[in-house]
Amino acid sequence: MKLLLHICCAPCLIYPLELLRDEGYDPTGIFYNPNIHPYREYEKRKDTLHDYAGKQGIMIWWGKYDLADFISDANFHGNDRCRYCYHKRIEHTALFARNNGYEGFTTTLLYSKYQKHDLIREICYSLAEMYGLEFVYRDFRIGWATGVSVSKELGMYRQPYCGCLYSEKERFCHNP
Repeated sequence: MKLLLHICCAPCLIYPLELLRDEGYDPTGIFYNPNIHPYREYEKRKDTLHDYAGKQGIMIWWGKYDLADFISDANFHGNDRCRYCYHKRIEHTALFARNNGYEGFTTTLLYSKYQKHDLIREICYSLAEMYGLEFVYRDFRIGWATGVSVSKELGMYRQPYCGCLYSEKERFCHNP
């Protein structure tokens, strides 16, 4: 199967890529994360992924960085902004997959123990059905420790928050 893998960052790619390759997949990556704030954070994550992808021989499609539109739309969704964020990034992935001859997709968002796993899975299945694709579901969280260990051994940049303005505030602002 021609598989497209949405990638949020390099550390989260380590275990999913290993598992998918062990299962016989040769995925192509897509980096579409307009949620990442500030721009320097986006660049650190993109550069780290570019370096790691080159070493691993995985081809990456690089999506547009449209932070202003993302913040405007996410703010409109209020407390449901994580659903909006996941949906926006995964729908972009599914559309790209459908329009470029991929048969299925998955996402490294399913790797992080800090993400809303069940919500991500629900959105992926819904979009797969909508666009006539297969969603390759794996609970990548079982490899959390492996990914963390390898990323530290490689001296990889590891971000301290999800990426969006809201998660940055939740992580660092002690006087909300």
